[in-house]
Amino acid sequence: MFTSVKAFEGQQYSTLKRQCLQSGLLFEDPRFPAIDDSLFYQGNRIGRVVWKRPRELCEDPHLFVDGISAHDLHQGQLGNCWFVAACSSLASRESLWQKVIPDWKEQEWDTEKPESYAGIFHFRFWRFGEWVDVVIDDRLPTVDNQLVYCHSNDSNEFWSALVEKAYAKVYGCYEALDGGNTADALVDFTGGVSEPVDLLEGQMATDEAARNQLFERVLKVHNRDGLISCSIRATTVEDMEARLDCGLVKGHAYAVTDVRKVRLGHGLLAFFKSEKLHMIRMRNPWGEKEWSGPWSDSSEEWNKVSKSEREKLGVTVQDDGEFWMTFDDFCQYFTDLILCRLINTSYLSIHKTWEEEVMRGSWVHRQDPLRNRSGGCINHKATFLQNPQVKPGHSTGSCVELNRKYRMHSAQQKVAGSIYINSRCVFLRKELKEGRYVIIPTTFDPGQQGDFLLRVFTDVPSDCKELTLDEPPQTCWTGMCGYPQLVTQVHVLNAEGLQGQDSNGAVDPYVIITCEGERVRSSVQKDTRCPNFDIKGLFYRKKPKDGIHIENMIVDTFLGQVILFSDPNERQEQHTLHLRDKGSRQDNDLPGTLTVRLITSTTLTNI
Repeated sequence: MFTSVKAFEGQQYSTLKRQCLQSGLLFEDPRFPAIDDSLFYQGNRIGRVVWKRPRELCEDPHLFVDGISAHDLHQGQLGNCWFVAACSSLASRESLWQKVIPDWKEQEWDTEKPESYAGIFHFRFWRFGEWVDVVIDDRLPTVDNQLVYCHSNDSNEFWSALVEKAYAKVYGCYEALDGGNTADALVDFTGGVSEPVDLLEGQMATDEAARNQLFERVLKVHNRDGLISCSIRATTVEDMEARLDCGLVKGHAYAVTDVRKVRLGHGLLAFFKSEKLHMIRMRNPWGEKEWSGPWSDSSEEWNKVSKSEREKLGVTVQDDGEFWMTFDDFCQYFTDLILCRLINTSYLSIHKTWEEEVMRGSWVHRQDPLRNRSGGCINHKATFLQNPQVKPGHSTGSCVELNRKYRMHSAQQKVAGSIYINSRCVFLRKELKEGRYVIIPTTFDPGQQGDFLLRVFTDVPSDCKELTLDEPPQTCWTGMCGYPQLVTQVHVLNAEGLQGQDSNGAVDPYVIITCEGERVRSSVQKDTRCPNFDIKGLFYRKKPKDGIHIENMIVDTFLGQVILFSDPNERQEQHTLHLRDKGSRQDNDLPGTLTVRLITSTTLTNI
């Protein structure tokens, strides 16, 4: 997982710690000093802050007291419930927090070897495609001897305050964590993929089938070690952190800490009754203020569940900020859910595995239309296709020719698109038929510049490549071999009335398009005599007078062909042609017709 961990700002933890131990001095981080600039963008707003090391705040400091749990987190004076909620989710996943807090035993205070303490810690976050190792000193901001920001229930437990400091360092200062996006923190902790779910738009409160389907998705993400967060949307400033009568808080990020199907009833009866409740457990980052409705901590509903089941679920009665709800109630009150999946790319897994492709690119504004890479959204028809174009074998975007090697210059059929949202990460999930597609990453407005990271997960290897050339390049062989004079797009739409393959009349046809030695072959259409091929091929032609051959085939058996000649003066022409024999019998008609659309241009950057 960490074969290529990068030292943040070049600071190597082991080197710095060794230097401190050799000099006998505690580490003081020059990159994130104990001054107000590390706390605020513009001036101090909380009074005199004193930076103290854990040893100055208690006698026996530890990273963890009685292990790690969601209860170790209390938000403090920053509006960073989004970060604290993500930490709460992280705390419930040992395999994940041990990546964020590496070598935790080595980092723990050792009472038997006080000389090993150097005042230095390090944590790891996934940032834009790579894990970074962030070094900090352990001077923490305090007012009146109390931690200002994130802190634990136990006054001598410091993992949450130290992780928060490392995260603030990555963001620039503590205040940069004031108001943020839980989805971003979940991704930073895992390298996973965050999917936002709009419960209102999905009508989850009223649509029982959709709600049950969503519960199974949420349960699967939870069971496969993903992280989950949720919130109730605040529509006005006054609504932010407004407490509802049921105890829930608007505009506030909650961590989902468990998802279960709970068996109702007692003893053997419980096993014979099939009734199971869909339940979800959450935690408020404030560490208090809980849901007070059905299945809240001390509600009588818990009498319907056996004592052993209650113990298994860890039902407690104190106001610790953690509580259970039925998924039905959850969908009545909450509006937004974030599912952070750990996409499984391991071939050793019993679960479904995905192929991952990672590409980096940039939106760069240039005056030359062929060199501009910042074209804005599809509303800007004149510039949209000037954006970066990425061609995987199987993925999302515009459906394009099977053999495209050069950039698109005319719009093709759009098969999927994400919404534009003011968010660091945009997610799109789409089922597509097998084929070639082009992904076009865009900003909403033209001329906006920046770098982006594109992650593509597919069933089969997708072999992503950015399309950079606009047309076939001129080479030293061009003079001898000639240079294309025309470009033709051949779109084979469908065939009808093909010859039957057996006595039942079934047939599994495919087509091959051939032009000047280049071949494009479609996938096989199963069990049909009227296949809908809908495939395209793009040909750069040096011999305009030569025809384009399209053959209809079944396994090694010829069903018929058409030969087409395309003139650049013709408009976009659609032809329905009878299939013919080949060789000297070309005039013979064979059963069936083929419908083809052709576009030809003398300007190679027109298609």
